Amino acid sequence: MNIPQICRNLEGRLIVSCQASAGDPFCAPDLLAKFAVAAELGGAAGIRADSPENIRAIRSSVSLPVVGIHKSIHRDGAVLITPSFESAAELTRAGADIIALDCSVRGQRYGAFERLRRIRSELHVPVFADVATIDEGIAAAAAGADAVLSTLRGYTPETECVNAFEPEFIRELVHAVPVPVIAEGKIDNRDQARLAIANGAFAVVIGTVITRPREITRTFARAVEDEFSHSHAGSSAIAVDLGGTNTKFGLVSQKGDLMFGRSVPTPADAGRNTLLAHLIEVARDALTTSNQLGYKPAGIGIATAGWIDTTSGTVAYATENLPGWTGTPIAHEVASALHTQVAVENDANASATAEKYFGVAKNLRNFVCITLGTGVGGGCYIGGRLNRGAHFFANAIGHMTLEPNGEPCTCGKRGCLEVYTNARALLRYANDEFSDSRQLIAAANSGNPPAIAAIQKLATRLAHGCASIIQLLDPEALILSGGLTEDNPVLLSTLQRELAALVPVWAMRKILIRPSPLGYYSGVLGAAAVFFDNIKAAASA
Repeated sequence: MNIPQICRNLEGRLIVSCQASAGDPFCAPDLLAKFAVAAELGGAAGIRADSPENIRAIRSSVSLPVVGIHKSIHRDGAVLITPSFESAAELTRAGADIIALDCSVRGQRYGAFERLRRIRSELHVPVFADVATIDEGIAAAAAGADAVLSTLRGYTPETECVNAFEPEFIRELVHAVPVPVIAEGKIDNRDQARLAIANGAFAVVIGTVITRPREITRTFARAVEDEFSHSHAGSSAIAVDLGGTNTKFGLVSQKGDLMFGRSVPTPADAGRNTLLAHLIEVARDALTTSNQLGYKPAGIGIATAGWIDTTSGTVAYATENLPGWTGTPIAHEVASALHTQVAVENDANASATAEKYFGVAKNLRNFVCITLGTGVGGGCYIGGRLNRGAHFFANAIGHMTLEPNGEPCTCGKRGCLEVYTNARALLRYANDEFSDSRQLIAAANSGNPPAIAAIQKLATRLAHGCASIIQLLDPEALILSGGLTEDNPVLLSTLQRELAALVPVWAMRKILIRPSPLGYYSGVLGAAAVFFDNIKAAASA
């Protein structure tokens, strides 16, 4: 293993990340330099820092090697680490000894490997590759990276379900690449740092738990509040999001904190009995884990495809996305098996409830939430209350007729909006040239014309459906969630443009169009929000 001399000094040592986000009281070069001095006095072997200004101040204050990065908002609207050769050159002029850059799949789309090679050859400094997966690490090492860091694991679309440090990932990465592996990301205690080294890490980078007092305080405050809430009924709930592809579940506090989350495949085509047994087993697993962690959940919230009679927790009707699910008494069966309170809701209604409790709709009274994925669903609040309709069939946005006598739908009718705006439709618009919707969206973000055209076609179809909704309800906001909306700026911009052309007096309406901020476990948060909403309603009855 050919390791540059300056990197050898880091072996078996701690690197401290001295960074502060905008708005943090310590976001100033002189203050971050003091953190670096304290880190050096405490035994750190290196510093990781962002921006030429901060690095210049740190370089004048410490003698340790500095790993320089430059975070900037890229054209796709997300942060990219060291996005250009020029930004790397500025970092070295400011005093950085090593440059780190984003070598994830997204980073590679924006020329990471070409930039890596140019930095090494022209700036003559080692280059560290920030990655999220084994394949990204292998590719970065092959491109010439001097070390591979786990910095981005849990922060990319491919790994967003990872919410804790994974020592086994470090071990696999060490075995997969011929260069040093440095552990960074989600390491928040000494035992995890030890585990990183024990699993083969060359060095360990720690940031938040050392140099961000606001986050440290928040962690302790939450721990104190959580411990207090353990003994108070209604403070947390098991939440299960039963989807057509995956079942996500976890434990959620009344504040919307996800204590833990997991995802397993859904046996969607196996029939009612198998699906119900799967649902009970998942909820039992979540209860067991919660009890092991010291929590006492007040009950279980379940979000599922299909229209739900919420007075009984029974599936009033479900399409063939979940064969045989119609008529299933979910609440009764789960409550009988697990001896706890159960609340059940349609998944799109649950998403709307999550936005009202935890998301962008906290201060809104009239909004529509649209979910775009395997199916297309909707939930809406009118006058501050979730609208379920007289027979629990309201908000069936995906089954509004877009094309009379059009394509067949799983509901048994033809021409539904869902057929033209779901994941299958998106792939169809690109002539099935992509394996899945995520690959297509990534291609569009890289400028692929067929992928962009496919998303624009779907967005145009969606706009025609949304225009009718807006004319009927005049909402304050449209909130988009589901797999097709994640990291998809083309969808949002096209939808905005098409609605402006379709809807009368558009400028006067000032409707917000936003993607949900709730992330991979938004459906889990929705199921929990439904449970808390039921408790609140029962208490005020």
